[in-house]
Amino acid sequence: MSLNEIHAKSKKVIGVFGEVLADIFPDQTVLGGAPFNVARHLQAFGMHPVMITRTGQDALRKQFLQEMQRLKMDVSGLQIDAKYPTGQVKVEMSSDGHQFDILEDQAYDHIHAGITHMVTMSLKPEMVYFGTLAQRSMPSRLALDKFLEDGKCPRFLDVNLRAPFYNKHMIKRSILRSDIVKMNEVELAIIAKYFKMDAASLHDKAKQLATEFGIKQVIVTAGAQGAWVLADENIIETTAVSSMQAPFIDSVGAGDAFSSVCMVANILNWDHATMINRANEFAGAVCSIRGGAPTDTGFYTPFVNHWNL
Repeated sequence: MSLNEIHAKSKKVIGVFGEVLADIFPDQTVLGGAPFNVARHLQAFGMHPVMITRTGQDALRKQFLQEMQRLKMDVSGLQIDAKYPTGQVKVEMSSDGHQFDILEDQAYDHIHAGITHMVTMSLKPEMVYFGTLAQRSMPSRLALDKFLEDGKCPRFLDVNLRAPFYNKHMIKRSILRSDIVKMNEVELAIIAKYFKMDAASLHDKAKQLATEFGIKQVIVTAGAQGAWVLADENIIETTAVSSMQAPFIDSVGAGDAFSSVCMVANILNWDHATMINRANEFAGAVCSIRGGAPTDTGFYTPFVNHWNL
């Protein structure tokens, strides 16, 4: 066995389920999708993420493969579909941020349950990650069932509510199968309304959610206002990263960046204050680049060094 193989085996394996898609900006195409963004960050932070997803048999698949190989990512969970195309999202920029036109019936809507089962059983992951968008279709929901059933480890739910691709039943089903749930404040308000959680403050709504569903951590981002986490019945908050740190380009992928650091924190047993501060710092840095993740891996070096990864 080579030194590279030994090093790869020593890394923490994380199963990442969901969509890969291309964000089509007015001036360029950027490879993305929340799970793919998270997986790229985890790879850069020294983890061993394995994407469970599906692409079309097209040029975008080749781009994804090339990018994953460039980053030395594991491609064993990347399925191929001869009928449906690799996912795409049209992104429109405005002074209010960005809006998405998420195309339907894409390859990631048809993730194969049997293949997912075989891959997940071979992984023995330390943690698994899943979101909400890839649950909009029955085939991928069935594949997710196998993924969560086979991955017997902590489950990280990254709530990404994209209208009209969510409903109360899907949210409840997801939260019930999660140990850690991350969302933004708008999503927390939507979920609290669904389940008639009438507490006055968002902090108290999060406490109701954690109690009712048995969640170990509720992680909530608040955009420019920072973020907070409910854990062990305590609220730990962080403030916004200074705008002097870097120029703001766009917020695409900021939540994914935040999630990746929270996952690293849980696997490496950082305390909650360290987790929330580092996650917020990294998410702020991602807002200084176009798209959800940097193309230059040197972007990660200051964080890797500072965090002793």
